[in-house]
Amino acid sequence: MDFVEVARRILEDNMGLKPGETFLVLYDHTTLRIGESLFEAAGTLGAKALALRMPLLSKNGEEPFAPAAAAMEHADVVIAATGTSLTHTQAKKRACAAGARVATMPKITEDMFFHGPITADYGKVAELTGRVTALLSEARAAELHSGGYVLRMSLEGRSGVPSTGIYRNRGESGNLPTGESYIAPVEGTAEGEVLVDGSFAGIGVLSAPLHLVFRKGLLVRAEGPDAERLETMLGNNPGARNLAELGIGTNDKARVTGVILEDEKIYGTVHIALGSNDTFGGTVAAGVHVDGIITRPRLLLDGKTVVEEGKVHAG
Repeated sequence: MDFVEVARRILEDNMGLKPGETFLVLYDHTTLRIGESLFEAAGTLGAKALALRMPLLSKNGEEPFAPAAAAMEHADVVIAATGTSLTHTQAKKRACAAGARVATMPKITEDMFFHGPITADYGKVAELTGRVTALLSEARAAELHSGGYVLRMSLEGRSGVPSTGIYRNRGESGNLPTGESYIAPVEGTAEGEVLVDGSFAGIGVLSAPLHLVFRKGLLVRAEGPDAERLETMLGNNPGARNLAELGIGTNDKARVTGVILEDEKIYGTVHIALGSNDTFGGTVAAGVHVDGIITRPRLLLDGKTVVEEGKVHAG
């Protein structure tokens, strides 16, 4: 298939775009062919299509300029195929509240547009994602083991979020490609240590594992060859050090690429994130959201093993 054929399949199968609906694609210089193909494909489906090329924003979680945010609120379907993530922004949250169906594709590459998780059976992904999300929502506490370390956190009163890849109803949103369940741990509760050994947003595939230490919900120390890069990304903003997210990958076609959009979806992996979580049930707005992937973790929810040895146990 060529670019427009892939784009048309995404718009029909994943977004349910219908003739006469308004469609908006946001893109930048890193995603030119992808953005233009989505615009063209929407036109072939009879949608009222608008393409908006943005400047590349400086970091994941940064808000888009006001005209782009306003356009998102007035569209039926929005795809943000951009070099930084709009997933955890107020602009996306407001668009969904207005009824838009939104898919974000942060750092999508042309290879990922054709191969890997985009080719998954999204009915299967959605079914597993739903079961894992229910477990997260029901759990009161999580315990994450990796590299001989343990990190504990409260999930009490928080609801899991499914990213299924199928966004056909008003207000639904998530990544594409996708396949994950995630939740905002209760702020101030994360205690312990964790070894992130896969990749990290803004860094890519790690040259060696990152050892992260948390106290009262905040990152207090990072050790490893890439620790300085992580510290630079977080800066002096205390909110950026908040343990913002706990997530589980549910897509069996995802690969390790160094692009978090794909890496955090790998079946049987767990990811944590630092920074903002106010768009999915948390209370922190830090203007940054960066994820780190743990490839062979053991995750327990209320003492029951849910992820172990690359397998998801969501009975």
